[in-house]
Amino acid sequence: MYYPQQSPAIAHKLASHHDQSSWPRPHHQVLGPPGSQPNVGPPPPSPGYALYTNGSIQHHPHPHHPLPMQHHHHQNSLSHYPSPTNGHSLQQHVLSQNSPATATGQIMSAHWQQQLLKCEMIRSSRSPFHRARASALASRTVAKAAIPITNPNFVKPPDAPPETDAAEASPASIAAGAVNHPSSTVAPIKAPRPTSIRPPENSWSSLDMGGVNLKNIPPTSGLFTFNFLINLYLNHNALTTVPPQIAKLRHLELLDLSGNPLSTLPPELGMLTQLKELYVFDNQITDIPPELGTLHQLKTLGVEGNPLDTSLKQLVQKDGTHALISYLRDSCPVPTPPPERVWKNLLSPAEEEAMQSDPYTETISVLSYNTLCPKYATERLYGYTPAWALTWDYRKQLVLTELVKHDTDFLCLQEVDIAAYEDYFSKYLKGHDYDGFHWPKSRYKTKKDTERRQVDGCATFYKASKYTLVEKQLIEFSAVAMQRPDFEKTDDMFNRVLIKDNIAVVCLMEDKQTHTRFIVANAHLDWDPLFCDVKLVQVALLLDEIDKIAANFAKYPPPPPPSAHTPASDEADPGGSGPGDPGASSSTSASTSKPLPRPAPHYSDGTKIPLIICGDFNSAPESGVYEFLSTGQLAPTHPDFLSHKYGKYTTDGLRHRLGLKSVYAALGPGDPPLTNYTPSFQGSIDYIWYSSANVAVNGALGEVDKGYLEKVVGFPNAHFPSEYVVLPSFHVHGVLTHVLCAP
Repeated sequence: MYYPQQSPAIAHKLASHHDQSSWPRPHHQVLGPPGSQPNVGPPPPSPGYALYTNGSIQHHPHPHHPLPMQHHHHQNSLSHYPSPTNGHSLQQHVLSQNSPATATGQIMSAHWQQQLLKCEMIRSSRSPFHRARASALASRTVAKAAIPITNPNFVKPPDAPPETDAAEASPASIAAGAVNHPSSTVAPIKAPRPTSIRPPENSWSSLDMGGVNLKNIPPTSGLFTFNFLINLYLNHNALTTVPPQIAKLRHLELLDLSGNPLSTLPPELGMLTQLKELYVFDNQITDIPPELGTLHQLKTLGVEGNPLDTSLKQLVQKDGTHALISYLRDSCPVPTPPPERVWKNLLSPAEEEAMQSDPYTETISVLSYNTLCPKYATERLYGYTPAWALTWDYRKQLVLTELVKHDTDFLCLQEVDIAAYEDYFSKYLKGHDYDGFHWPKSRYKTKKDTERRQVDGCATFYKASKYTLVEKQLIEFSAVAMQRPDFEKTDDMFNRVLIKDNIAVVCLMEDKQTHTRFIVANAHLDWDPLFCDVKLVQVALLLDEIDKIAANFAKYPPPPPPSAHTPASDEADPGGSGPGDPGASSSTSASTSKPLPRPAPHYSDGTKIPLIICGDFNSAPESGVYEFLSTGQLAPTHPDFLSHKYGKYTTDGLRHRLGLKSVYAALGPGDPPLTNYTPSFQGSIDYIWYSSANVAVNGALGEVDKGYLEKVVGFPNAHFPSEYVVLPSFHVHGVLTHVLCAP
């Protein structure tokens, strides 16, 4: 990498069509003729992105001040200031020959005016390491007055309340803030979902490599290991290509590629979903890859000075960058679908043979899936998803295909609204031998009829030919919390727990043939990472209620034993041959090939009944929710409680005796497969838990192909109808055998 040793104190002029123009220079329609303006300061920043400011400094105080040349040009914060004039003022800069400002009848909208101002600012930054030098100058300390001047009427603001500090100090809260996953389980949504993610810690986050005649960046360059970079300046070099490895710098918010002879942009730039400013001024670009349509946070795509396709340029001129990004996103070709997820068999050949030879081993399969309610599938939340792929008419077909494809015994679905359940799921799943029920969240009680159908909740389906629904129960966490005598009606209860309307549904099932009982729970906890204490309360209430329900279910009397002489036996022996009949021997031999029906099982207590808990827990494996579910206890001082008080939960701690284990834990050590995939979060927040005393996992559905994930920014997309992924499968020792989960 070559850095010419030129003194920044000398005004350098690089050859460009701006400096060599020999014809009369027309007046800028916005700026006016030279000399008609006051001293030009920094142009206004792009909305929502502080591009031209650095603290309180708003302009370059000494444009000709010489600075020592340095070889270490990365800074903590490289701001955008007008460069040393190099003999030119902003009035002297003219638009390029292709600029629409020189065209008759060109579109001059506010979007385009701002782009032209930024273009001129970038053109004035052609000198080597301009941003690094400007930042160094701006960061110089200013001598303070010997006698500080203070306001005698100034009133010191009160200190922040202690609970804010507790929340910030909570590891789970910090992790949740970093996770920042875009769950859409709260409505109405009153604030934009935060989408920024924290880059790795580093002492500097900006790198200036501009104006140094850089001709090539090899794909193996160490530059692509700097995944902590936020700002990268490669402007005014001699680059003819940008390596696809640029996509590794996932935290970039500003990328300047202006002033290079680039003719194309790599489609991989679309993976940089944190970008807010992308400058490609003064290149040779004629087209924009449609893959850049995933840059949903982009405020400015600087295209002036390129022989860009007329229709694309006019779109930017008239409606701005957002319109162009939306067009690219919705017109992008559908990528190649991923390979089918592989089923992972967790049994050894000997175990599998023993299971098949045991006539009393029963299997059960379960799938859990957050379907993403149509009300929450909006462009504001999922700006990287094509508009056509967000429509419910498109997504519902993919959801149904996914559900039917696995043909599981139970389907536990979250974020299913009343309309989708009544008009779609119950109707079409009935044709696949499914019966089911649905409960909306508590808020539906306060809605009008038309709004009520849009309230989401939990839906559970089961194979009607195989199981009998003995009973179903709704758990409204806020209502259960109100009924607990140990919960003092404090501000914490009213302002945190009772304002949430999350629910869980529990169904008590019985096998029609063996009369084995199962308990299948379907839960959806609160989404907000700042309410990790509420999630703990909700999951504790859930397990407390399940324990009571199971204990009561165990007391139900078993069904009467089958009679010795059934209609089936009559059909098997229509001739009524007796013991002395010659055909009796063969009939007896045939009957011994099938196991005799065993007596209906008796359950001494609720923990003996196989239990499966599915759902969207909105909690990472490092959270207190996961720790409590997997270990059966949680200290009352756990930081996820955020120093709030919740009766015995925060005095004695949390405990349960259900002996739960996550299906993913059966896959062995290592990180659990991701169940949620978006630009700002990739990880596990959905789980299937089972009672390990009477259930064992024999298989699980594998992960989504990693090669595919490396090429898509997030879900939903053309192939995945929800931001969540579908979960695995397991079996119960001697009773159950298999369960399938889906995030």
